[in-house]
Amino acid sequence: MDSRSTSAISGISRHRRSRTALAAGAATLAASLLAAGATAAPAGAATPKSDTAASLGLGGKEKLIVRDVVKDADGSVHTRYERTYDGLPVLGGDLIVHQAPSGAKEGVTKATDAAIKVADTRASFAASAAQRTALAAAKAADVTGATTERAPRKVIWAATGKPVLAYETVIGGLQKDGTPNRLHVITDADSGKKLYEYQAIETGTGTGQHNGKVTVGSVKSGSQWLLKDTARGGHQTYNLKHKESGKGSAFYDADNVWGNGKPTIAQTAAVDAHYGAAMTWDYYKKVLGRNGIKGNGKAAYSRVHYGTGFVNAFWDDDCFCMTYGDGEGDKKPLTSLDVAGHEMSHGLTSATANLEYSGESGGLNEATSDIFGTAVEFYAKNAKDPGDYLIGEKIDINGDGTPLRYMDKPSKDGLSYDYWKSGVGEDDPHFTSGIANHFFYLLAEGSGRKVIGGVTYNSPTKDGRVVKGIGRAKAEKIWYKALTTYMTSTTNYAKARTATLNAAKKLYGANSTEYKTVNNAWGGVNVK
Repeated sequence: MDSRSTSAISGISRHRRSRTALAAGAATLAASLLAAGATAAPAGAATPKSDTAASLGLGGKEKLIVRDVVKDADGSVHTRYERTYDGLPVLGGDLIVHQAPSGAKEGVTKATDAAIKVADTRASFAASAAQRTALAAAKAADVTGATTERAPRKVIWAATGKPVLAYETVIGGLQKDGTPNRLHVITDADSGKKLYEYQAIETGTGTGQHNGKVTVGSVKSGSQWLLKDTARGGHQTYNLKHKESGKGSAFYDADNVWGNGKPTIAQTAAVDAHYGAAMTWDYYKKVLGRNGIKGNGKAAYSRVHYGTGFVNAFWDDDCFCMTYGDGEGDKKPLTSLDVAGHEMSHGLTSATANLEYSGESGGLNEATSDIFGTAVEFYAKNAKDPGDYLIGEKIDINGDGTPLRYMDKPSKDGLSYDYWKSGVGEDDPHFTSGIANHFFYLLAEGSGRKVIGGVTYNSPTKDGRVVKGIGRAKAEKIWYKALTTYMTSTTNYAKARTATLNAAKKLYGANSTEYKTVNNAWGGVNVK
């Protein structure tokens, strides 16, 4: 789904845009992706229509654009496509073609099973009227300084129900808490009715406030040192100096010793953000085999000291960057390890499944960032911030020392869901993420009371069933495989269950303990 988005931690935030870079090794793929004769194409290129359309049952006006290719160790290939109809983007029309090592087609995962067809692509409703509808939606959401960031463009809206000709309008400005606003509003191009809306922004050595004394990537620049990590795709951290736009200023230092562990100097937050980005990069590369967020070896960048008293952090795919506020009184920067891992992982989701930031897929999007933020925290083995299944425990966003979210029993925060129920997708993704967070905890550690790393957990199940965990390492690999290979933009909890079962089957076998535990853990959170 072609979209731009930003997602915040308490909110924590993300900003998405469709991706064209191929995974490493894509150039070596066999020419035939499908048994019917579809041909592998460079990322972003339209595939030859005839055989591909015939083999997938697409209409004559539809074209596919390669967005991502994942090649498994056994030679299986999973090609993710975006779809167009008569030249218009099909939002919610993405699909994944699965190919066996032999070259035989193994199946297709679609964001929608509906046939993409509209009477014509001539709008009866004026684009200017769609723009007014979008601005009104922003006003209703208490957006200040609402402006049209991207004028209405014609699309085919296929993410919900029957596909229709529509306009997509993106409104900028600021949300109530000062987080940048990217409100996407979908309007029926024939009736003018608002069909959907979603918020794309959710909200040397050095000593950091959260991470203590750590190693940070820097390079010599003239007589000074520049805070730039050439070993990790060139990641750089910038100082916004409390502004709310722009890239900010680079950090330089005379002796390559950064920060003092206190928020009294600007470098301290930069150390934590820079280190968090490094640990996230290393986790993805060394544990999951992914070379950068987009799989292309290129780094995102970080911005610290956003706004004044800004109690949030967010990922923005427009700038391909993470941005951190300084918290209450500009004394509690939101630059902890799990927050950094959370934000960069929104970029991963954008580059792969591109989970729509609304409904149940929005909860899965947020949970993915919590899951991998937690994974990064465990991976780093930092004594100042040891791994745990608590989200944001270091940033004190509640002001009373409690974590922002709990994975073992999400409802402990007073807002999140422990279990799936009908209509859950109507709530905020930060709260509906609890279902997937709870599933992941059960899968990794199991149900009941236990002490892990000095922290006491007590994870229940909906029906009282006992779940025996398979370990965090395997749980991480299953979630990553499901996200990158089997989830689409519209995946809901039921489809996430199928995706993770497919991932467990691929990784460990259909009769494996891992496969059976995935099924049991989903049952524990009432997803069956």
